[in-house]
Amino acid sequence: MAPPEDNPKPGGLNARVISAAILAPVVLAIVYGGTPFFEILVTAAALIMAYEWNRLCGGRPGWLLVGALYIGLPCWALLSLRADSVAGRETLFWLLAVVWSADTGAYAFGRLIGGPKLAPFISPNKTWAGFVGSIGSAAIVGVATALALDLTAVLTLAGWSALIGAVSQGGDLVESWVKRHFSVKDTGSIIPGHGGLLDRVDGLLTAAVGVAIFSIVGEGSILTWM
Repeated sequence: MAPPEDNPKPGGLNARVISAAILAPVVLAIVYGGTPFFEILVTAAALIMAYEWNRLCGGRPGWLLVGALYIGLPCWALLSLRADSVAGRETLFWLLAVVWSADTGAYAFGRLIGGPKLAPFISPNKTWAGFVGSIGSAAIVGVATALALDLTAVLTLAGWSALIGAVSQGGDLVESWVKRHFSVKDTGSIIPGHGGLLDRVDGLLTAAVGVAIFSIVGEGSILTWM
């Protein structure tokens, strides 16, 4: 089987935009609503991702264990972050905005500029220009978030946002490596234009764990440090 391609074909771009336009407001509304809607969303997503992972790896025991950690840790991280009574809602909004902007920046800069490949043996369509675009876009979200929440450490949050944006792109590469290992293009087809749920949230999985770890070490949401 031919190696999977990462960039969508032009014909699939409209489907991607429409799917994102429909799903993003729903997700944001559920994050805003909190308990029990957010827990239901995360549980449903975990079940779908578990199904996709089992299908991807063919039920191999070792890979199932990897999948349990790969899916379970981010789900725990998301629930833990949202449960923060001080800034849980704001942290999730910021995290989602960082990941989504990093994805958009990577795609836009990669397509417009091109240039040297970031990891040609893992994801041949990803470029260093796209990576720079991803962290730059994430940093802009950090600045906007700091201004919106009237935080004083604007540049500090921009830096943290850029770091989380980079972590999310690392998650994208991990997912690409796994799919290349199993010679598949997508983990599923549940989201038109995006493939499977794992294809859509690969960056969020690693970014959520990263933010949760920083929150534990810093004894509170990153937003409360500013």
